[in-house]
Amino acid sequence: QFRRNYSDPKRGPTSTGRAKYRALKLTCQACPSKAKCCPNADARSITREEHENARQVARDISKTKQYEISMKLRKKVEMLFAHLKRILGLGRLRLRGPCGANDEFLLAATAQNLRKLAKIFPAPQKPRTA
Repeated sequence: QFRRNYSDPKRGPTSTGRAKYRALKLTCQACPSKAKCCPNADARSITREEHENARQVARDISKTKQYEISMKLRKKVEMLFAHLKRILGLGRLRLRGPCGANDEFLLAATAQNLRKLAKIFPAPQKPRTA
């Protein structure tokens, strides 16, 4: 029935981390774009997440050229890890401790690099005699 001020402590984010903002009915009715904005409601209501500012910063960063370059480089590394997990069976380490895990991972990475090297420099084929 009565409108609360924005300085009201109950007005901030709720327990779910969302703040709800609502426009005045008179302001919405006078707006020329009301038919597009909120045709079925008397006034516009907006919920804003608590961390929306951080999300907006991330969206802005994703539009830069440096982001595209870093994503291409990251894709290469991620594909190598995916290959280690799926093809070479490194989804779970079998050796215990940090030294064992390091040794097992180095062996798997060495095997992966040898497979790449074999594709680049294939073994010479001997001519067959009939």
